[in-house]
Amino acid sequence: MQVRLFSVNTFGVNCYVVYDQGEAIVVDPGGPSTEILEFLEREGLEVVAIVDTHGHSDHIAGNAWFVEKTGAPLCIHGADADNLTDPSLHLGPQIRMEVPESFATRLLDDGDTIQIGGQSLKVMHTPGHTVGGISLVGPNFVLSGDTLFKESVGRWDFSTSDEGELHKSLYRLAQLPKTTTVYPGHGPSTTIGHELQHNPFLTSIKDVE
Repeated sequence: MQVRLFSVNTFGVNCYVVYDQGEAIVVDPGGPSTEILEFLEREGLEVVAIVDTHGHSDHIAGNAWFVEKTGAPLCIHGADADNLTDPSLHLGPQIRMEVPESFATRLLDDGDTIQIGGQSLKVMHTPGHTVGGISLVGPNFVLSGDTLFKESVGRWDFSTSDEGELHKSLYRLAQLPKTTTVYPGHGPSTTIGHELQHNPFLTSIKDVE
């Protein structure tokens, strides 16, 4: 299973294409991207799902465009599904971002799997930044959305945020193997081991293998 990063929109959202054996998912399409479509075509990849790690405008603004272009189902955690059509929840007006309405085909929950080629990603519900935030756990990596960044974490001052839930989510992520590569929603990649050593929100977590 391979992961390809594309930076989209003015907020530098990390949009990922995860692919294996001719199938791919597009994660967090923050805007239309012909570059991503050209990559998919060049690699001969069929998009089997579009997945939002959470329902903020900078991560979902390209949903409708990608659904139209690929015909793939749209997936999001059920607790963030209303964000797809409610500007007060996705916060598009606050950051002056137009977000065309999109509608979920599949509502995800903790423990669900998303099949890609011969492998699968496991859905980990990681609320805190939003009530329906998820991370996607692969064989040696995790896409953490806006829950965990390199040496930082996502904000918890939005309407559906919860600091206590965020800390619980960080603890769950910290239990992944230390060699796990972390692909966040913004900024550079990192590893769980690096974050346990250098992230002030994780350094207090002890005895994690």
